[in-house]
Amino acid sequence: MSPKTVNREASVSPDEVAHAADGHGNSPAAWTCVLVMLAGALLSSIAFVIASTPLFIAGLVVMVVGLILGLVLRAAGYGVGGSKIKNSGH
Repeated sequence: MSPKTVNREASVSPDEVAHAADGHGNSPAAWTCVLVMLAGALLSSIAFVIASTPLFIAGLVVMVVGLILGLVLRAAGYGVGGSKIKNSGH
């Protein structure tokens, strides 16, 4: 590593590190998206094991719905830094 890189890493304040950790998808939009998509993946996985094509496709549809729901909630202000999120300072 060059001295310039080492100096930059040493000069990062704890506040900058805490601020950089914010916004990793910890929002109602992200959690809703992930949970709905996990339910769809579970449904598709079970359908694959029991060899049910209609159920497998239904699971895929649920996953697409979860993605769309996450995007809609983010646009409505429930994403990271959204207007509907109460900022508690953490």
